[in-house]
Amino acid sequence: MRNQQQKSNKLVVPAPVSVPAYTKIGLIYNPLGGWFRKHSPRAKELLAALPEIKQIQATDAGEFEQAIITLLKMKIEWLIVVGGDGTLQGVISCLFEHLSPHDWPAITIVPAGTTNMTALDLGTDGQAESILLKIKHYLSQPEELAKNIERPVLRIEQTGKKNVYGMMLGLGLIARGVKFSRSRIKQIGVTGDIFTILIVLRSLVGTFLGRPQPAWAPVHITQKNSNGVVCEKIYLFALVSALEKLLLGIRPYWGQESAPLHATFVEQGSKHFWRNIWALIMGRGQHLRKEDGYDSYNAAAIELWLDDEYIVDGELYHASSRHGPLRIVADGPIRFRVL
Repeated sequence: MRNQQQKSNKLVVPAPVSVPAYTKIGLIYNPLGGWFRKHSPRAKELLAALPEIKQIQATDAGEFEQAIITLLKMKIEWLIVVGGDGTLQGVISCLFEHLSPHDWPAITIVPAGTTNMTALDLGTDGQAESILLKIKHYLSQPEELAKNIERPVLRIEQTGKKNVYGMMLGLGLIARGVKFSRSRIKQIGVTGDIFTILIVLRSLVGTFLGRPQPAWAPVHITQKNSNGVVCEKIYLFALVSALEKLLLGIRPYWGQESAPLHATFVEQGSKHFWRNIWALIMGRGQHLRKEDGYDSYNAAAIELWLDDEYIVDGELYHASSRHGPLRIVADGPIRFRVL
């Protein structure tokens, strides 16, 4: 079900901002993130060079919760998150538990995870080390300018379950690829774009070979159409995103509606899939037709009935239709500060 409220897809505050010297700043870092695991001594050295910032380590939901509570009590105005998409998702989820997004501190992402999709979408220029060095320089010369960029966020609801928040939800091959990465690729220490390419290749090879194993299984999704008629279809993959670009800079959606969330559904057995794959991932699918198995649109809310796994920013969850629909709603927006 689509709720196409008139909301901007991408909000950018045009006036650059500087940070006053008296701003209270907090920093949360995940030492289990991809960059930290590979460069632990250098990471600790860079953090030690920022003594004016309150720094808290967090590795799981409980620690994220305590870190957020501590920093909010300090009334911080700027929150730096050193980690990847999973770390950011944990921080955002905790913030929603305690504050309206209107009252959040500005958030800066230091891309230090296995995947850093949100940071790349925001235009973060550089790796974790260079961003931490920029922050140090920025603190010594606060008159220098940064960008404030706003993005909506997904709020994923299902009766009887705690809300999940994040920037991108994936189903079908997307969820299978992430699950595979957790069990195989991640264990050998591969991160960044190489990590992403391996996941994508693995999923596409499975599709090409037509393997029947559950690891390549499509996803059964039931939705209501615009007339309220319930219809179940089998999808190769589906995604709902609050971001303009995903990993590797791809933009696999082409909806024209003025609404904050981008959704794309590709059916199993979609017509000329391999011929259309480039247009699909680059957001040039305006010629692709729903009757051929391709659907992309923008919406403010989407309802899906399914019994399967889904991922949000790299974290795995499970939906059960006995709890009713999985409802994906635009929340926020939240404000990011990009150096």
